[in-house]
Amino acid sequence: MNLADYNTLQKILKSEGFNTKKSLGQNFLVNPDVCPKMAKSACDKQTGALEIGPGAGVLTRELADAAKRVVAIELDNRLKPVLARTLADKDNAEVIFGDAMKIDLIGLIKEKFADCSRVAVCANLPYYITSPIIMMLLESRLPIDNVTVMVQKEAAERLCATVGSREAGAVTVAVNYFAKAEILFDVDRYSFMPPPNVDSAVIKLTLRDKPEIELLSENFFFSFVKAAFAQRRKTLVNTVSSSLNISKELLREALAAANLSETARGESLTMTQLASIANYIAERK
Repeated sequence: MNLADYNTLQKILKSEGFNTKKSLGQNFLVNPDVCPKMAKSACDKQTGALEIGPGAGVLTRELADAAKRVVAIELDNRLKPVLARTLADKDNAEVIFGDAMKIDLIGLIKEKFADCSRVAVCANLPYYITSPIIMMLLESRLPIDNVTVMVQKEAAERLCATVGSREAGAVTVAVNYFAKAEILFDVDRYSFMPPPNVDSAVIKLTLRDKPEIELLSENFFFSFVKAAFAQRRKTLVNTVSSSLNISKELLREALAAANLSETARGESLTMTQLASIANYIAERK
């Protein structure tokens, strides 16, 4: 069954009475080269593959061929008959219908992938919920090796940017804290049915054994980073003091201790510098 063939996929969806919903970001991948590359980048025959948003099962089928076992979580119950049909010959693939943001993923991984050497997340994420899902996966500290996902190209560039560069944002810092991020390859908009209004890219986040920076308080660090990037044109002293109710004097002291100018902006700082400032404040506030 070639689900990457536009006519084949269209025929299956039509026969099951399925129509895409823009609200769920449903654009089905029909480029035959993309899913095999994603699956091979994410896993091998000893890997348990967790997929979020399988859609019609295009990537799911490739994961079933590349991995030991696949569990896909799908929000849209209307896809039950479609997935039952497209995955009928894949005995190592299972679909769970529910909201990935609400399911106990740690419990699911423990139950479903007990005999796998490693676990990887591989998915074509809906654009409207890309960052929340990625941060949920990272912050939950799941027992996973990597997260390989297709996202909007602009989001990919932001997520994989170098911290301290103009392209970086608060989410870049958060991702870098938990994982090493890289863009694997680009995917143009005409690889989907129906075509979205933007191009995409596949990224891989390889989870770190431990963060490269040491923090006195993770919660304060991420609050500080969010505040530092909230108003990019303002200096860090101004935006953080107003957002977190921290005195400008303490912020200036923290910057001086890190050998930085009091006119520094959050977007220009490296992970080490951000950690140094946050730790200085956390120790004294």
